Amino acid sequence: MRQLRIGIHKVIFIWLLLLVIQSCKTKKAVANEGVNDRLNSKTIIKNHYRSALHFRTISGRMKIVYNDGNDEQSLVVSLRIEKDKTIWLSAPFGVVKALITPERVSFYNKLDNEYFDGDFDYLSNLLGTDLDYSKIQNLLLGQSILDLREDKYVSIPTADYYEIKPRKSDELYKTMFWLDPNSFKLSKQQLSQPIKDRLLLIFYKSYQLKGNQLVPEEIDILAKNSSDSTNIAIQFRSIEMNKPLNFPYKIPKGFQEIVLK
Repeated sequence: MRQLRIGIHKVIFIWLLLLVIQSCKTKKAVANEGVNDRLNSKTIIKNHYRSALHFRTISGRMKIVYNDGNDEQSLVVSLRIEKDKTIWLSAPFGVVKALITPERVSFYNKLDNEYFDGDFDYLSNLLGTDLDYSKIQNLLLGQSILDLREDKYVSIPTADYYEIKPRKSDELYKTMFWLDPNSFKLSKQQLSQPIKDRLLLIFYKSYQLKGNQLVPEEIDILAKNSSDSTNIAIQFRSIEMNKPLNFPYKIPKGFQEIVLK
């Protein structure tokens, strides 16, 4: 078994899990009516969950640009999601495929005849926060990675956003969320561990209208620690909702298992 090398499979794998971005201005999908400073955090959070996508399936393509400061790669992959069940990715000609379910994370790479098949422990350690299927799905769809209904938050109205943060400060683990005042979709979400010098950001640069619902169009991701910085830019294309889908995935025989450390 070999250790993972930087390659096309790493691009697909990492973008799902690292979190987000450079400081650019968000393109609004609807006209800006301004921040209502009379809304409390409970109402803002309730509106955020009302704005969540209602769907059975989502399909389309994504252009992914990955840059870790030493290596930059760009590719287009097919995306299929069955709500709360499956996230499926495939590079052209099925050279690389990835499958994420609530139970497992798996991908294989025909270029190097290797595969990974395991749980979320490695990703959780990599990002310094517990990850599961729901958090990854929420990241892709413009919803809060954490369930904002499970804790108490305060709202700080700014010129452009509702800024939401926990009522009680945690020195070990800090979170913050910026919501658009019109759609209540996320503009940015941040998770950090100051003591470990880790900063994870997800920035939603623009949304697209599908029917009467907003779907992310561009997501930028930034992950930083004391020695490394990784940027991932995602652009969604040709998004369709509620089509019948299948998720063909089978690890080829004879491939070597990737050991992630």
